[in-house]
Amino acid sequence: MTQKITPEIFVKLTGSGSFLPGNPININEVDYFLGELTEAPAKLKKWLQRMKGLMDEMLEVEYYHYAIDPVTREFTDDNISMSVKAAQKALEKAGLKATDIDLIVYGSAHQDQMPTASVRIQDALGIEQCGEMSIHANCTSAYKALLVASDFIKSGRYKNALVISSSMSSSELRAEYYNQPLVKKEELFLRYFLSDGAGALVLQASDEKKKGLFVEHTYMESIGGKKPSAMLNKRPAYWMNPKEEFELGYHHLSQMFNDQLRTHFHDEDGSVFLKGLKRMLDKYPIDLKELKYFQVNFPSKHISELIMDECKTLGIDRNTLYTKMASMGYAGPPMAFISIDKIISEEKLNSSDLILSFVTEVSKFMQAGYALKYY
Repeated sequence: MTQKITPEIFVKLTGSGSFLPGNPININEVDYFLGELTEAPAKLKKWLQRMKGLMDEMLEVEYYHYAIDPVTREFTDDNISMSVKAAQKALEKAGLKATDIDLIVYGSAHQDQMPTASVRIQDALGIEQCGEMSIHANCTSAYKALLVASDFIKSGRYKNALVISSSMSSSELRAEYYNQPLVKKEELFLRYFLSDGAGALVLQASDEKKKGLFVEHTYMESIGGKKPSAMLNKRPAYWMNPKEEFELGYHHLSQMFNDQLRTHFHDEDGSVFLKGLKRMLDKYPIDLKELKYFQVNFPSKHISELIMDECKTLGIDRNTLYTKMASMGYAGPPMAFISIDKIISEEKLNSSDLILSFVTEVSKFMQAGYALKYY
């Protein structure tokens, strides 16, 4: 009896889209849009002014984007509306209707809403029936959304996937969100590098690799089993009384910085980023000689440059670094897809060009990566 051979399914990236809300603003306008912290401790307000100058120098971010009307103090978009706008652009580029999609995978930093974002996006796009999933894993969530969608397509389960990530950082950074008398340094410096935005990709099953960009490999891991959380809020794993939560300041988002973060990011034998990237390269046949763009998703040009110094030991050319943070701020998880969209829209890809990306998030040191190749 002749054994039936199942043909290999490849994953082609046929459309990309991004959305950045509002007009671009500079660092001197951040407090106007997010709101002045008039009730914070006086000593902390003075520190914040000094920190803004330091962040301006360290980050080298020219523009930020917020989905906030600074006059009315109302939001102009949310995670769903931004996701839909990015998705519609990606669908248009792919030449598909929303109803052609049979899988939606959404990734965001974290989410508390019910129903989950993926089905809200499905509803807003007018898709009556499809597979869907929401993934919440800080800056690795977009990468994991891509991994899940890609693997599902390769398995033959789905054919047309919409992969989306969005972030409304401003909603946790505006003055009205805080219990201001309780705020601490580690809860405020985030105001000067996080932005709002969304990115989306359309992935389609293909029986051959030609005339386009394909998902070659995806990777994820967590190495935080013995490391403390470096980015967190204090909410427990159950619903609190909202009044008590506010009075205790448990809703405030905080992140370690300076020596605390450096201690846990750098091990004796190298940074967690470098070692994680090396594990990915050891696992998959990725030819770095074909590398055209190395997409590093860090909220600081200074950190990205230090990482590139380390990555020279792996044979990664410093000139391959690709980042758009300076022109749009750091939107967190969706920066991965926004950057892919910018590469596709603004750069020239030739046969065998490789796009490699890797990320370390610090809430519990989860890491992820992907390799895309043009045929």
